[in-house]
Amino acid sequence: MVAAAQGDGERYVVLGRLAAPWGVKGWIKVHSYTDPPLRILDYPVWHLARAGGGWEDVKVVSGRAHGGGQDLVVALEGVASPEEARRYVARDVGLRRAELPEPPPGEYYWDDLVGCQVTTLEGVALGTVMHFHEFPANPVMAVREPGGRERWVPLVPRHLKRVDLATRQIVVDWDPEF
Repeated sequence: MVAAAQGDGERYVVLGRLAAPWGVKGWIKVHSYTDPPLRILDYPVWHLARAGGGWEDVKVVSGRAHGGGQDLVVALEGVASPEEARRYVARDVGLRRAELPEPPPGEYYWDDLVGCQVTTLEGVALGTVMHFHEFPANPVMAVREPGGRERWVPLVPRHLKRVDLATRQIVVDWDPEF
């Protein structure tokens, strides 16, 4: 889960993005950000981001994996043609943060880490977690200094040493010159 957005006073976590109509019955391709990708189908009601702000609720009628990787296809209630499906293209799929289960100990939603202050083991401040990038080898967190410099720190146990959500602090084993 990669992003958060505000709406109706609540935090929304973006779980995926609607990509394109698929087939002749109004199904829609979805790029899932969840791990595993099909976990997004655990939620029968999705909130879709509106272009002008806010969220629209839709019910997922059916869904399945498509093409491997992070992609799947879904049927949404009331969408029965490719023309109707086009209304939903390029919209984020979200859930209210409160609708998501708490992660197991030692695991975190990326959304919960955005805004945390990052320091090295030696106490050198690196900046604030701004966002994340998913790469084949491992994800990285983008940490930005107040002056604008951005570091990409791999999200692997070797570098990620402590996360304290209560104090919004993350400690990493990372060279501040890198």
